[in-house]
Amino acid sequence: VQLQASGGGLVQAGGSLRLSCVASGLTSSGYAMGWFRQAPGKDRDYIAGISKNGANTYYADSVKGRFTVSRDNAKNTVYLQITNLRPEDAAVYYCAADRVYSSQHTYVTPRESYYDYWGRGTQVTVSS
Repeated sequence: VQLQASGGGLVQAGGSLRLSCVASGLTSSGYAMGWFRQAPGKDRDYIAGISKNGANTYYADSVKGRFTVSRDNAKNTVYLQITNLRPEDAAVYYCAADRVYSSQHTYVTPRESYYDYWGRGTQVTVSS
């Protein structure tokens, strides 16, 4: 199983990015997906998640209204659209997969320990 996050880079404050996470070795439609981020010297924080059918999403308060998570199960890919970037958004962004029961179509959790697989992360740097 591999999760490959991409799309990070150097962006000016107020700018936008779209991160992608491609899953291989698993069928993403069987997993809720989450995005986390970790800034230097800080803990890794949950920022957004999406249920396996895409109908339910969850956002941390710090990113509500600026970040949008979506998925394309046909492509085994989850996205994180980031707008109005702030200096405090600078971090390594990770995607993760949470294997859920077949009946849990709308389930999504912010609890890091529930996630089974993790990608390596992509760096987002924000210049002010």
